[in-house]
Order: sequence, then structure tokens, then C-alpha cells
Amino acid sequence: MNDSSWGAPPRTGYGGPPDAGPVQRTGPAGPAYDAHDARQTRPMPVVAGVPAQGGDQDDDRGAARLSGPLFRDDMPQAPSPGAATQNPEPMPDAPQPAPAPQKKSAGRDLGAAIGVGVGLGVVIVVSLFIVKAVFVGVVAVAVVVGLWELTKRLEERKGIKAPLVPLAVGGAAMVVAGYVRGAEGAWVAMALTALAVLVWRMTEPPDGYLKDVTAGLFAAFYVPFLATFVAMMLTAHDGPERVLTFLLLTVVSDTGAYAVGWRFGRHKLAPRISPGKTREGLVGAVAFAMGAGALCMHYLIDGGVWWQGLLLGLAVAASATLGDLGESMIKRDLGIKDMGTLLPGHGGIMDRLDSLLPTAPVVWLLLVLFVGSG
Repeated sequence: MNDSSWGAPPRTGYGGPPDAGPVQRTGPAGPAYDAHDARQTRPMPVVAGVPAQGGDQDDDRGAARLSGPLFRDDMPQAPSPGAATQNPEPMPDAPQPAPAPQKKSAGRDLGAAIGVGVGLGVVIVVSLFIVKAVFVGVVAVAVVVGLWELTKRLEERKGIKAPLVPLAVGGAAMVVAGYVRGAEGAWVAMALTALAVLVWRMTEPPDGYLKDVTAGLFAAFYVPFLATFVAMMLTAHDGPERVLTFLLLTVVSDTGAYAVGWRFGRHKLAPRISPGKTREGLVGAVAFAMGAGALCMHYLIDGGVWWQGLLLGLAVAASATLGDLGESMIKRDLGIKDMGTLLPGHGGIMDRLDSLLPTAPVVWLLLVLFVGSG
């Protein structure tokens, strides 16, 4: 009986020459043993990484599944020390160590933020108590830079081209008019700025006119007009103390919200607007601002009493939080994190004015009600 499975030369997939030698029997000769039971005298090479099967027929099928030369010569290679020659039993996964708990991150460069904040504070306090006009100039510069950041982001993200030149000139004029002529001067400057925005935009094609001038009017009200209330606070005889109270309460409110929210915050305040703000942070803002308000009204404001400071602090915490949420809405609509990069650790000027701008008219009004216009 001629069984080609065993009498044929080795497959060419092994890369060696055919074995032309006679087939030798492994058992005694006789009718009980024929060519079908014969085995090859040369052992099948064990391929590193290819598991050997239990039977010869399985070996043949396994060899048929391989393709391409496996060896550089015809000599069988010994398996490498780490090669698997049996089907290994699956090893159970080793227990993985529990991940180390991550520390809470402040989200910004805290050192840079503190350094920039201290530097700005020194500039503001020095200009505030030495020459009032210098402080008015600082406010006007901040307004112009804030308008530039806002209009730049609107153009980049939404294609809205609010006229910057009339906004910048009119915004600086608003701050000066508020200091020189009070509320009446601020309103007149606001009206003239709005008219200038409408006329300036007429020099360009009409496409997008409505959205451009609407954004310009919004920017004129949001940044310079609200900032004029800071200049109007300064006109009182204790104007520097009023402005300092306004700044301290706003900063303390933001700091209290940040510190308490970062340490104890669990419940989101407005997750769709600002996911980082928590109800615990709002409680911290109110507590810190009310305490600071009582101290400021007692020690800084002529004729002020501590309970008025409690109400003032509560109002500041509310307006500062709403102002922060309002700018967060703008930034979320624009798809940005910060309005600018001018202040390391803070973002842009508008990222620092967000809570100050809406708080200025609140503090101005309450101080007028509590102790008069001065």
C-alpha cells in the first residue's frame, strides 16, 4: 500500500530538500506492519512559538497551516528557552494594585496667579491713594484692553466684527465722563458711543450689519459703562476707601468661593454653565464677603456700621457670582476657556473683570443708600 501522506517528501514550507531515502519501518517486518504504519525517521522540527500537538495527524495539519520558510537551513532548530511547546493553561490575571488617589488640582498655575494678583493690587492701591486721576487712567486702560479681548474673540469664534475703534474711544471717554460729570456724563458718553458704533459700521458692506452693531452695543454696555460706576465711587470724599471696599469684597468673595469649593465642593451650582462652581463654594463666597463687608464698613467707610457691611457683602457675593456665570455663558457660547492670555495664571483682563463689572453698580448704589453720595 502506497500512502502518499507518509511516503511523500517533506513539504516545501520547511525550506529543505526532499528526503529521497527509503522509508524505514519502526516495527518488525511482517503483514502486521505495512507502509501505512511507518513513521518518518527524521523527527519533525519543533518551531519556537508554535505549540506541538498531541498526534501525528495534528502535526501534519499544523504544518500545512504554516507558510513561508521557517529555517535558514535544513537542520531542526532547538526551541528557545522561553518558547512554549505545550498549550499553556490560561493564567489568572494578577491582581492589579489600586490606583493611587489623585490630588485635587487647582486647574491653574497658582504661583503665577498669586504673583500677578499681588502685582495688580500694588498698582491699583498706589494709584488709588496717590493721585485719583492716575487710577481713572488705569481703569480706562483696563476697559480698552477688555474691549479688545472681547471683540477679538467674537470675530475669531463667531465671525462678528464689532467696531473696536469707536468702542475703545467711547469706552475710555465713558470712564472719564463718569468721574468728571457723574451718572449724567456716563449716560451721555454711552449714547454717543452707541451712535459712533452705528455710523462706523456703515463704512463696510451691509452683510452682517445688524449682528455687528448689536454686539458693539452689548460690548459698550458690558465693559465701559459698568466700569464708570467705579469712577463715580471715586468722586466721594472717601472715594479711595469706597473703591478699596468694592475691590476687597469682590476679591474676598471670589477667594472664599474658590477655597471652600475646592476643598469641600460636592454639589454643582450650574453644571451646564460652569461645571467647576459648587453650592458649597457659593456658601463660602457669602460667608467670606459678609465678614469682610462688616469689617470694611466699620473701619473704612465714614458713617458705616457693621450690619450694613453684612448686607453689602451678601449683595457682592450674589452679583460677583452672577457676573462670573454670565461671562462663563459667553465663553461657553464661544467655545473658549479664557478670553485672553495677558495675565499668567488668570487668563485675560476680561477674566478678571467678569465679577468686578456687575458688582460695581451694586456697591455704588448701596453705599449711596447707606452713607450718601459723599
